[in-house]
Amino acid sequence: MPFARVCILYTGGTIGMQKSAAGYAPAAGFLGQQMAALSEFRNPALPAYDIHEFDPLLDSSNMTPADWLKIARCLEAEYAQYDGFIVIHGTDTMTYTASALAFLLDGLHKPVILTGSQIPLCEVRNDAVENLITALLIAGNYPIPEVCLYFGGRLLRGCRAVKSNASGLSAFDSPNYPHLGSAGIDLAMNWHAISPPAEQAPPLRVENTSLPLVGVLKLFPGMTAAMAKAFLQPPLQGAVLEAYGVGTAPDHDLELVRAFQQASQRGVVLVAVTQCRQGTVSLGSYVTGSQLERAGVVGGADMTSEAALSKLFYLFGKGCTPEQVRAELPRNLRGELTPAWPGWMKR
Repeated sequence: MPFARVCILYTGGTIGMQKSAAGYAPAAGFLGQQMAALSEFRNPALPAYDIHEFDPLLDSSNMTPADWLKIARCLEAEYAQYDGFIVIHGTDTMTYTASALAFLLDGLHKPVILTGSQIPLCEVRNDAVENLITALLIAGNYPIPEVCLYFGGRLLRGCRAVKSNASGLSAFDSPNYPHLGSAGIDLAMNWHAISPPAEQAPPLRVENTSLPLVGVLKLFPGMTAAMAKAFLQPPLQGAVLEAYGVGTAPDHDLELVRAFQQASQRGVVLVAVTQCRQGTVSLGSYVTGSQLERAGVVGGADMTSEAALSKLFYLFGKGCTPEQVRAELPRNLRGELTPAWPGWMKR
């Protein structure tokens, strides 16, 4: 695709930061200056690209759901003008944004690649050049109709990715789903794991019009009913319950179970995921999981916590009722979970 054009949305993050007296900080225009000064980014093998810089630039720890929508709206506005897209993002919350965009971008049929770096581009030794160049090559040359995350030689499905290493250069992984591709001497795509393109590409649309209040509650030994009730109070609309193992919770504390049940009866949608790195939730496997199911908690299969939170945000944000959200959570919408039936990848 020698005439491919790629849009780079620069939201902030380590990759374009500049040294300051207080440490690395985002600096307007600095990433573009650094890229313009490096000959690698003028190589004719790369697709043409434009940089759209957010104002203000954000450290990813400051990202909010409102920023997810802002990114999605920017992609929607530029969608017809480009063949592929890169979202440059800080690493700390990159998997939340990747999961959110996977749901928000209805009708996506072009590649959207999130990337960044652990070391800024301005440093002599960095991981920024490789991550950004490879992301550009993928976005401009491979017809992947998904939101992906590229980092440290791995191409991952966005709504399956987790940050697994705070300081390593291979900082992300996809524990419950194969990598979509890898970058070694060659770029190798795992097409069997990549969603097939739609026969007729629908127009891209972002349906969400509100910012629903959803959250994450992690079970831990000693959690009390009062703690759970305080978290589950209105105006909370939905919550990811990070349960033990295959979806268990203490059943001797009847008040704690009742807190979940009362929240469900009020219309708060609770979805259980596992605290384990790999595996899936099966609420009926143990008595301690069945009581969650009876309390109205929905099993989240093998979704990551980030994907489950984003899915709640997406469904409530486009106007679904609690009953509709509960019905949609077990369904595979963007490859975020592994359903129990064969042929599930044929969406």
